[in-house]
This record gives sequence, structure tokens and C-alpha cells, in this order.
Amino acid sequence: MGPEARIGAASEVFNDFMRPSRYKALYGGRGSAKSHFFAEAMIGNAVNNKGFRAVCIREVQRSLKESSKRLLEDKITALGFSKMFTVLNDRIDTPGGGTIIFQGMQDHTSESVKSLENFTVSWCEEAQTLSPKSLEMLRPTIRAPGSELWFNWNPRNASDPVDVFFRGMTPPDDAIISRINYDQNKYFPDELEAERLHDYHNNPARYAHIWLGEYEPSVVGAIWDRQTLHENRRSEAPELRRIVVAVDPAVTTAETGKDPNETGIIVAGVGEDRRGYVLEDFSGHGTPHQWASKAIAAYDKHEADSVVIEVNQGGDMVRHTLQSIRPGLPITEVRATRGKHVRAEPISALYSLGRISHVGTFPELENQQCQMTAAGFEGDGSPDRVDALVWAFTELFSIMTRPNKRKPPRDMPQVSWMG
Repeated sequence: MGPEARIGAASEVFNDFMRPSRYKALYGGRGSAKSHFFAEAMIGNAVNNKGFRAVCIREVQRSLKESSKRLLEDKITALGFSKMFTVLNDRIDTPGGGTIIFQGMQDHTSESVKSLENFTVSWCEEAQTLSPKSLEMLRPTIRAPGSELWFNWNPRNASDPVDVFFRGMTPPDDAIISRINYDQNKYFPDELEAERLHDYHNNPARYAHIWLGEYEPSVVGAIWDRQTLHENRRSEAPELRRIVVAVDPAVTTAETGKDPNETGIIVAGVGEDRRGYVLEDFSGHGTPHQWASKAIAAYDKHEADSVVIEVNQGGDMVRHTLQSIRPGLPITEVRATRGKHVRAEPISALYSLGRISHVGTFPELENQQCQMTAAGFEGDGSPDRVDALVWAFTELFSIMTRPNKRKPPRDMPQVSWMG
């Protein structure tokens, strides 16, 4: 189900989307040509596949003015296919008796959505607004042989259903998932460049979300902001003088009747340049044996110098659990004397000074960071990932005056990876 060759010329990212795949997901900021690509792909498919049937989806569609219909009409004209399509008030009829319709998922029930079963493609624009129910109904409904589901969105939050589905721990099989931004659009217009520069200088709090596809800005009063995280981001770390794995274990359990918090497991290092680097985030749910095994696997993978734990909160249990799996494991104990947000402020200040970089992107961690305020955490549950991050850098920057020497790799048995 490949569109014609000229489609996707605006960016090399689109080349991956030319092959058939059950899911095609594009996310990023404004001006990246996501919608234009899918609109051209839909017209190209309709021309090349007689009887092509597609539905253009939004969570809420009060009128066709809010749909992608006008964009598709413009593409039909621009691509020179006007004689092959019939544009009607509520749909576009395609060559060979096919059709393109426009609907809001909020208007559907589990029964009415069955009317879409024989459609070849569903294209969900502004997919960040999709509810869990809508995504759950849509996926099994589009079931024709070779059918595809297309999604494009500008991320709002790591907890949005479309983000969880495509960017979570277990993305679907047979999926093409890519991020794209304005700087990958070969035809990014001068008019939008002027708008981008205006936001860069005058709207820094929202710039990264609008133009770079980062999550929505921090909560009011947050001690981290997404633009700072993005500007300091690196693709790789330099030579590191010390690496630690920090663990902040969950304290709630299934027996309490509440969903357990995650165990924060953050790998971080300090470089020869005397800057800090977040290397990996292995946080997640699990039993003590599972998170301890995961922390030790991270320790082995990065040839770390020690595992950092907090002694106030189950310190003896954490130490015992880790060393029951790896006797002799080097453990550094830290003690909390102030609240979470107070402990976090010196570390957030290092970010503001450009002293800490994330090597890659860590959506869940960064989402927690941008919900940490001077008054406390504004998100749901406990900021376990941030707590582990703070412990890691508190330890790393406290030993900056120690000798500049890394330990040699250890000849230790490796721990198998556990989920």
C-alpha cells in the first residue's frame, strides 16, 4: 500500500513510511509536515488502489471545518488529480468506487464503530487527544486485509494514551514510529521560521513543546523546564570519571490496596569535563528481587562504580536485597535530611547552569522533573525517578574533589535482564 514516489519528499524521515505496516506513527512539533505527508499518502493510495476506503479520525469533530478534509482537497488539486476524485459536502469519493469519510471517535459507540470494519486506512490527526476508550475501540475495528492505522500528534504528556501505546515500554509489533520536527522539513517556509524565532525568544516556556515535539511545559513553579532539558541534551557522553546507579525503591505494595509506585533506577555519570550525564533510566514496577536484579544488570552494563541507596527509607532492606543477589556489591548510602523538593533544588540549579545533560531522551523521567515544584511534586504518585536522579547527582558532585580515577572493569558474573 505504498504511495507514489514523490510523496514524502519534504523529509527523508518519511521514506521509512513508504512500506506497508499495520501502524504508522509520526510525532513532533509544528512545521514538520506530518499532516501534509499523511494527506499526500492518502491521496496517493487512493489513486493507486481502486476502491480505496479511508476514515479520517479525530477524538472530537464538531464540524468538517475541524477535519482534514480541506487539506485533502488541496492535495488533490496540487497533485493534479482533480478529475479522479469527487469532492462532496461530507466526504470525498475516490477512484473505483471508494470513499474518504471524516468522523469523531467521541460520536461512536462499540456498536456504531463497526461500520468502519471494511475500511483500508484510518488516519487519526491530533492523536494526542484520543481517549483510552477511543484507541481501544479503533484498533480492532480497522481489520480489512492489509489495513493500516496512521497517527500523527504533538506530544502533550507521557501519560496520553497514544504516547503510552507507541512510546511506552512495549510498543506494538509491525509499527513504524518516528519523531520529526521543523528542522527536518526541507520546505519549512520563511513565514514559519519567523514564528519559530519569535517563540524562541519570547515564549521559552512553551517553545520546546510547540516546535520540538517535547511534552507540555512544566507545571507552574516547576524547578525544571523542558527547554533547558532539550538545550543541554547530548547524543553521547564523553569519557566518564565516575558512574553510579541510584535506586529509589517503591514502598507501597499490592497488599496495601493501592497501586505500587515505581522503583526509580537511574544511571548517571560525571565526565572529565566535570559535567553530569544521565545515561539510562531503568525505572519500573516489580518485586524487590526484580528491581534489584535490574539495578545490578544496569551496574554491570555501565561498569559502574557503586549503587547509591537512601538509608532512611528501607536502607537495610535495600542493601540486603542487592547483596543477596551480588555479594560484595559496592553500595553508597545517602541520608535524607530534607524534603524531596528541597533536595532536588540544588540539582535543578546545576541543570540551569548547563552542568547536567541527558544522553538521549527520557520521557517519563523528564515528565516527573517538570512536575516538581518548590512546594512539592504536582504529579500523580511519587516521583521515584526524580528521587533516584537526585541521589545520583548528589553523590557524583559531592566527590568531584576526589582523585580523577576510574576503577578498572570487574570480572564478575553478569545478571540476566529481568522485566
